[in-house]
Amino acid sequence: MAAAGCRNDCPGCAHRRMTPQESRNQKEAFLQTRLSFWADRIAPICPPDSAHLFQYRKKVCLSADWEAPGWKFGLIRREQVIDLHDCPVHSQEVRAAVRLFVKSLPHFAAFPLVFYAQSGAQATLVVKQQALPDLSWLTSDFIGQLEKTGIEGLWLHLNPGAGKNVFAKNHWQLLWGNPRSNNGDGFCYGPRSFQQPIPALFQKAMESALAFLSPRESDLLTDLYCGSGTGLTQWTDRGCRVLGVELDGEAVACAAANAPSATVLRGKCRDRIPQLSRWASDLSSDSSHRLAFVNPPRTGIEPEVIQWLAEEYRPTRMAYLSCSAGTLCRDLHFLAAHGYQIRRILPYDFFPWTLHVECLALAEHPA
Repeated sequence: MAAAGCRNDCPGCAHRRMTPQESRNQKEAFLQTRLSFWADRIAPICPPDSAHLFQYRKKVCLSADWEAPGWKFGLIRREQVIDLHDCPVHSQEVRAAVRLFVKSLPHFAAFPLVFYAQSGAQATLVVKQQALPDLSWLTSDFIGQLEKTGIEGLWLHLNPGAGKNVFAKNHWQLLWGNPRSNNGDGFCYGPRSFQQPIPALFQKAMESALAFLSPRESDLLTDLYCGSGTGLTQWTDRGCRVLGVELDGEAVACAAANAPSATVLRGKCRDRIPQLSRWASDLSSDSSHRLAFVNPPRTGIEPEVIQWLAEEYRPTRMAYLSCSAGTLCRDLHFLAAHGYQIRRILPYDFFPWTLHVECLALAEHPA
C-alpha cells in the first residue's frame, strides 16, 4: 500500500506494501509467538486513526551525504544514502525543512554534515569535526524560510566521533531561535527529546496505565526512564508522591518544567537505587500503596533495577510500556517468578507501516 513519494529501495517501512489490517495481523501473530506464555492476555492492537497513517513522524534522524549535484538526507542501504525528501510518513514540517536544507547547505568540504535530526520544531545539524564549519549560508533570508517550515530552534552539534552514535554530550550550539519548544499539549521539549510519533495513541496508552495504577493521594509512584515528564503530570495530578529517574540531562530539565510537583533524579536507574530506596522508606505508611511505571529503552529494565522492583520496592501494581517484545518477555518472566500476575498486555501501533509494535503490560502483586 505504498503511497506517493515512497522509495522502493528504502529500508524503512517493511510493511508498506500491506494494508493496515494486514500489517496489524502480522504484528499480532508475532506477539502471540513472542509472548506465548501470556497469549490469552494479549489484547488486539490499538491502531491509530486513519488521519495518522501518513505524515505522522515529527521526529527523525536522517543520514546526510553529498553526492553531486547536492545533498541527500535519508536512510542507508548498502552503504548508500537513499534520499527521503518526500517520504509520505514524515510530517509536512519535516519534509519542508529537509528540502530547505538540501538546497541551502554548502558543499561537504565546507560543511561536513553527517546527520540531520529533527524533534518537532527543533532541528539539529550534526557535523563530523571539532572546528566551526562555514556558516555563511545562515542568512536572514534563510532564517525567514526556515521559520515558514515551523522550525523554532536550529542547533549545530560538533561531533568528530559521529557514526553509530549520532550525538555526544558536549559541543552543542544554538545557531538560531529558541532552545525549547512546546508540543500540542503544552509540554516543553528540546532537540534531543524523544516524543512518541502519534500523541493521541500514546495518550490512550497512558490513560490505560493510569486507570490500572489508580494512584491515590497517599500512594508512592516511581516513574523509571521517565523522559521529559509527559507521564509524570498524570501521576502528580492525582496527588500521589512521585519520584522519576532519567539519564538525559535535557530530558530531566524538561521534566522539571513539565511536572514541577514531581521529584526527578538524573542518572542511570541502577545508579539511583539507593535514593529510590530511601525515598520509599521515608514516605511509606500503612495507608499507602507502592506503584511503578517503567518505560525503558529496547534493552529493557536493567537487571539491578528489576531485582530492586521485585524484591525490595515491590509495587502493588506496575505498568510497563515496552518497545521490545523480546526484553518484555524476559522481564515479565522475572516478575512472574516473584509473584506478579500479568493481568493484560495492550499493544499499540505507534509506528504504522513498520515492523515495530509497542506493548503496555499491566502487572499486579496479589499480596
